[in-house]
Amino acid sequence: MSKISKINPQLPVHLGLILDGNRRWAKEHGLRPFEGHRRGYMRLKKVALAAFERDIKYVSAFVFSTENWQRGDEEVTYLMDLLKWIATYELNKLHKKNIRVIYIGLERGLSQDVLKAIRAGEAKTANNNGGTLVLCLNYGGQQELSDAAASLIREGVAADDVTPELLARHLYSPELPPIDFIIRTSGEQRLSGFMLWSAAYAELKFVLKHWPAFTVADLDAALLDYAGRKRRFGA
Repeated sequence: MSKISKINPQLPVHLGLILDGNRRWAKEHGLRPFEGHRRGYMRLKKVALAAFERDIKYVSAFVFSTENWQRGDEEVTYLMDLLKWIATYELNKLHKKNIRVIYIGLERGLSQDVLKAIRAGEAKTANNNGGTLVLCLNYGGQQELSDAAASLIREGVAADDVTPELLARHLYSPELPPIDFIIRTSGEQRLSGFMLWSAAYAELKFVLKHWPAFTVADLDAALLDYAGRKRRFGA
């Protein structure tokens, strides 16, 4: 952490994480895919807390996309049960560390038990200020933009009055700042619809390791990389 501060104190305010490779990691270790997902969450908690310790204010993680419903019923059921467990028991651990937790994505398709758990968790941690963990659940970036446009239409906004600023105010969580830096694991080099509007000028880092193998040391190495970049924002 001290090395990062000496090189460049301008670390990302908002860090995005695309958690790729849970199933591949499990396969390489002779484990069922479910174990990869469980280890993946434990890794997320550790990395997110480390990011907050380094004074990063927001960490957004892609935990379940709108396309993930296409996976097998057994795996989807396990993921939903895991998410409910995170939103209840694990939420208390994050709350004790003063972390605010919010969820963005579609409610439709989620069970009432899951919805009840995540809304209760959001309410419980709403006043915490030690960092904000954003869990993108049943989320798709194109769907978010489509929903924002639909919201403008319902409000009767004229086409000539639509501006980027106005559209941004109709995103799922418009209070979130733009993403500064996105890390994607497992060697994949694409956004897969992750927070497309917020990621417009994000710096990107692609890591070969599968997500459950990504360490705090890997996070620090990525942050050092980010600190050495010059962001131009199209200039």
